[in-house]
Amino acid sequence: MRKVLDPALLEAIDGLPSTSFEGFVWRVTWVSRDPLAGNEGGGRWSPDNSFETLYTSLEPNGALSEIYFHLSRAPVFSSSRMNLNQLHVSLDHVLRLKKQDLHDLGVEDPLALRAEYSTTQPLGAAAHMLDYQGLIVPSARWDCENLVLFMDRINLETQLKVTEYKEINWPAWRESHCE
Repeated sequence: MRKVLDPALLEAIDGLPSTSFEGFVWRVTWVSRDPLAGNEGGGRWSPDNSFETLYTSLEPNGALSEIYFHLSRAPVFSSSRMNLNQLHVSLDHVLRLKKQDLHDLGVEDPLALRAEYSTTQPLGAAAHMLDYQGLIVPSARWDCENLVLFMDRINLETQLKVTEYKEINWPAWRESHCE
């Protein structure tokens, strides 16, 4: 059962300017997984079983740091092979939320981006309901922005394409980027 969105939140988001985005983003996937396959399982900006999203980062290390965080929480760090995929994206209707916008929309603590999804998921759901193609938001793990794509608002033939990929060497990345 879907939650009803707060009309005041919808109005506030509808009042924000839309932007376009064309450029490269990065996404980490298992070698065997299609890098353009989204997820309906929920996440920081999408409620569980609501709409398909594809989480990407505007910086390679943003994508790597997010996945590294999740992998490092497991009892044993996965030895499965993973790729860093570069995607080219071309979108017309994106909502860019800066930290001040998030604060104005009720996300008081920037650290809430890391673990507390109850304040961020309604923002993503509202943007999706208002027919945005995605969100550009601050990364919770790296000093950069992420692009969250709403897959049912994107034409995969013309707006999203894998341009290159390379296998990740986690020990080398960890040595040069982690304390």
